[in-house]
Amino acid sequence: MSGPALSRPAGLIVFGAVLILVAAVTLALPHMVNNYLVRVVIVMCIDVILVASMGLGNGFTGVFSLGHVGFVAVGAYTSGILSLPVTMKHAFLPDLPHWLASFSLPFLPATIAAGLVCAALAAVVGAPLMRLSGYFVSVATLGFLIIVNVVLINASDFTRGARTFAGVPLQTTLPWAMGWMVVTLTVLARIAYSPFGRRFRVVREDPIAARAVGLSILPVRLSAFIVGAFFAGVGGSLYGHYLGAFSPASFYLPYTFALVSMLVIGGMGSISGAVLGVVLVTVTSEVLRNLERGLDLGVIHIPPLYGASQIVLGMMFILVMIFRPSGLMGDREVSPGLFLRRKPTGERE
Repeated sequence: MSGPALSRPAGLIVFGAVLILVAAVTLALPHMVNNYLVRVVIVMCIDVILVASMGLGNGFTGVFSLGHVGFVAVGAYTSGILSLPVTMKHAFLPDLPHWLASFSLPFLPATIAAGLVCAALAAVVGAPLMRLSGYFVSVATLGFLIIVNVVLINASDFTRGARTFAGVPLQTTLPWAMGWMVVTLTVLARIAYSPFGRRFRVVREDPIAARAVGLSILPVRLSAFIVGAFFAGVGGSLYGHYLGAFSPASFYLPYTFALVSMLVIGGMGSISGAVLGVVLVTVTSEVLRNLERGLDLGVIHIPPLYGASQIVLGMMFILVMIFRPSGLMGDREVSPGLFLRRKPTGERE
């Protein structure tokens, strides 16, 4: 998409208007719809955080990672352990080390700590993995997801093993989810469309040419991997504090496939595409899930269609791969200005 970017004052106005709109929706929505729809919107906000952070590495640098949900799991358990009340730690985690069992953090510090732990883990894991390319890195990151799942199951002193990790305070409200979503999209957009962010696309398009002009591949890929892991940890914390109880099975292959589907359908090289993919898949899933119980309109009677949501989503995924391999948005963005700028002429569509 060609065309000059908006001026900075105009971009600030657009960004301010977006913030006002988000704040208005956050305040008004609980009074306009029922609790079920509010919970759907909360989950959508969390999924936007996770899909957009996954897209920073998978789409902008071209390193297709299947281990993103591993960081989500680490974030959920880290925040859960840190924020669990002391009395509940003694009841549910009696073998927890004393330095962890003797305090409890509020929601916000626990969430930030979860993100930092995931970023540190990504720096360690990504140092060797980001040297790989193509399906090699996909298989390697899938191995990371499997390792995280196995560790969570066996580290019973910290995670209760395969049993449900319960007692996490239910503190993920609509304002928290909306607020973190805005922060995530803003930071990712500013990184992706900054001068440093151009290196992501250079590395994606032609690694050989990037090396030829003196651009080091590993630091570029690793930086995107670490930033994505931080927000995956934040999203994991929000998800854990939304559920209140979860197990290692909550953060494994089915959730990985769901997030990858949202990213691929929306467009891996677009932050707007990540948002579109989450909204489209979530709304379709909710509508089909309600239709699975059957529908009686008097003249028309639709019998229960169990599994229809999974079948339709699978078909959507296949059709997008056939007719729109780059996703619905491709590399295009919707919002102009400071938040998301138009691409200059010459960049891939």
